[in-house]
Amino acid sequence: MRDFLKKYALVLLIGGIFEAVAVSLWLTKHNLFYLFNFSYIGISLSFGIFLLGRKYPYARRIVQLLVGLYMLVYLGLINRENMQIEGFWYYLFTGVFEAATIHYAVAKIFGPLIFGRGFCGYACWTAMVLDFLPYKTRALPRKNIGWIRYLTFALSFLFVSALFLLKVGNLERIMFWAFLIGNLAYYLVGIALAFLCKDNRAFCKYICPVTVFLKPMSYFSLVRIRCDENKCISCGKCKRVCPMDVEMTDNSRKRKNGTDCILCMECVKVCPKRAL
Repeated sequence: MRDFLKKYALVLLIGGIFEAVAVSLWLTKHNLFYLFNFSYIGISLSFGIFLLGRKYPYARRIVQLLVGLYMLVYLGLINRENMQIEGFWYYLFTGVFEAATIHYAVAKIFGPLIFGRGFCGYACWTAMVLDFLPYKTRALPRKNIGWIRYLTFALSFLFVSALFLLKVGNLERIMFWAFLIGNLAYYLVGIALAFLCKDNRAFCKYICPVTVFLKPMSYFSLVRIRCDENKCISCGKCKRVCPMDVEMTDNSRKRKNGTDCILCMECVKVCPKRAL
């Protein structure tokens, strides 16, 4: 039993956290949707982590599709919920603790204290598409333009603020169209940047406004990849395969690009000494 718990500790942790959120919201909001929603996401993530442990090569991609398509198609297109950052501002301003506000609280504001930027690696519907492009790792030097994320973050806030200040009508309809146009813009910009920078994750590194929430909280992440320095032979393979350019052999919180780690486990897969 002890060996089982040790082997599947992360699977049980992630599944347990999401199930606790699911039950809590179901009981407090008296809405069965929350039980289904967070149970589904928790089971999908736990299943993916289980597959990773079994060394299944497409484990993360399966989870990306299970969770990303659910959020994009079911929550976004069918339920007409704006799951982008504009939707978060919208529900926050209206004082409604629903949909996007709950999503952001769990996945992007408080959740990263536990699982870092795991959302970016396993649930983001933008990265879900970008990860199918040909540049799995950065082929050109990383650019010093990360400041753009703060600009897009501010613009999203100003856009929603202006709608409220100007007392624009049909806000729910506008938010739905903002979700459609915003996603299309993210995909177009993300794909263009990937080919321009020869890096699938260029959008995540330079443009994505959500990282303004994710990066500072990820600094304190409980779940993180660590290196056994006694086993490490400094072969550099982990650096070469990391899509986010993280210095994985450094165990300190201040390691290079440490808050960019998306827990994709590519470094763990290639380590010849199982040091990670």
